[in-house]
Amino acid sequence: MITTILAAAGTAAAKGDNPYGLQQSLKEGGLISQTVFTILVIFSIASFYILFSKLFEQQKIMNQAKRVRQGFWSANSLREGSAKLDKNSAYKQIVDDGLAAQDQHAKLTDPVEAHDWLHNSLARSEGAINSKLGGGLAFLATVGSVAPFIGLFGTVIGIYRALVKIGASGSGSIDQVAGPVGEALIMTALGLVVAVPAVLAYNWLQRRNKSIAEDLSAFSNDVLGFLASDGAVRPSMAVAKPAPVAAKPVGATTAPRV
Repeated sequence: MITTILAAAGTAAAKGDNPYGLQQSLKEGGLISQTVFTILVIFSIASFYILFSKLFEQQKIMNQAKRVRQGFWSANSLREGSAKLDKNSAYKQIVDDGLAAQDQHAKLTDPVEAHDWLHNSLARSEGAINSKLGGGLAFLATVGSVAPFIGLFGTVIGIYRALVKIGASGSGSIDQVAGPVGEALIMTALGLVVAVPAVLAYNWLQRRNKSIAEDLSAFSNDVLGFLASDGAVRPSMAVAKPAPVAAKPVGATTAPRV
């Protein structure tokens, strides 16, 4: 029996056809295995699309933060500083929303503290940006949680088919169960291959979003201080320190000037 199986496997390998490969497993698994495989492939493609698109979006905001630190607070006013920022900049959105809230406060008929009104307006603007950055991460979390179970479903079906073959043939020989068991193991592996990158991507993007949210919160607080103080309070600008003067050696004399 073993000699016959090895001979058949050698003949198939010579022809370049693997009787226990993925293609053959999907063919023998039928509609259920093909459906599970298709769902996992779609999950994988969508996960990598979200990963790269979010990385691009995050990096764009990080580059905007660098430009803000370089020259925004050197402007004479917030409107002048806002004009220096990119049109679609997240930081420009916070500044513009703060300026709009300041203009709207004067039109309120119900008295509201200016600080509270500005703070709430800036918080809404900041929350909208963070919400946009978090879009798609729930899908990654769902894929990371669900993909192993989808693969497990394919595994259960493969084991069931192996048991059916054993019962129908009355023997548990390798040639009867190798295909279904191989199919089951492939489905398990596919579920893990899809789930692990999704979980890693979710955690990494969440950590980067947290860092961006902290920068946005600090900038929003600076804008609030500038507006509430009419420009008197602003972040301290980095001032270059003068080079230290070298100590004069003991006993050295200064040459008289001519």
